[in-house]
Amino acid sequence: MQVSTMAIRKKSNGKLALALAGFVAAMVGLAYASVPLYELFCQVTGYGGTPQVAAAAPGPLSNEKITIRFDANTNPKLPWKFEASRGEIAVRPGEQTLAFYKAQNLGGESVTGTAVFNVTPLKAGAYFSKIQCFCFTEQTLTAGQQVDMPVQFFVDPEILSDPDTKDVNTITLSYTFYPSKSEDKSVNTVKKNYNWKKS
Repeated sequence: MQVSTMAIRKKSNGKLALALAGFVAAMVGLAYASVPLYELFCQVTGYGGTPQVAAAAPGPLSNEKITIRFDANTNPKLPWKFEASRGEIAVRPGEQTLAFYKAQNLGGESVTGTAVFNVTPLKAGAYFSKIQCFCFTEQTLTAGQQVDMPVQFFVDPEILSDPDTKDVNTITLSYTFYPSKSEDKSVNTVKKNYNWKKS
C-alpha cells in the first residue's frame, strides 16, 4: 500500500513540475512579446505620446499655428553627437513640414544606432504624424561621419477641434539615440536611407 502512494506522489510531483515549467516558459514568452505588442498598441492609438505614421499630409485648414520644439538626446554608450538643426518652428496643422537633425560619429569605428521617439504633451501623440523619418530604420555612421537626418511630419488639423487638445500650442518632438542591438552593422548606412524625394 505504501509503495503505491509513493508512486502516486512521484507521478503527481512530476505533473506539477511539468506544469510549473510550462508556466515559466509561457511567462518568458509573454515577457519577450510584450515589448513589440506594446509598441504596436502605442503606434496604433498614439498612447504615451507615440506619433502616428502617415502617407501624406491633408493640407492646412486654418491659419492657426502650433510651435514644434525639437529635442535630441544620446545614450552615453553611443559615441555620437546628435542635435536638432533648429530649436523650434511654427507650423499650421495639416501642413507637411520637413525638419532636420544632425548626427556625427565621434568614435573611431562604424557604429549603428537606433532612435526612440516621443512627443509631449502625451495627449498630442495621436495628432502628430510622421511621413518620413530617420527613426524608421537603424542608422550606421562611419568613424567621423556627419550627416543631416530628415523627418517629414504634420500635425493633424483635428487637434484644434478636440476639447482635450484645444489648449495645445506647443509640441515637443524628442529623439534619443541608443546603440543598436543588431549584429549586422553594414546593412543600413545613412546614405542609403535618404533616397526619398522631398515634396
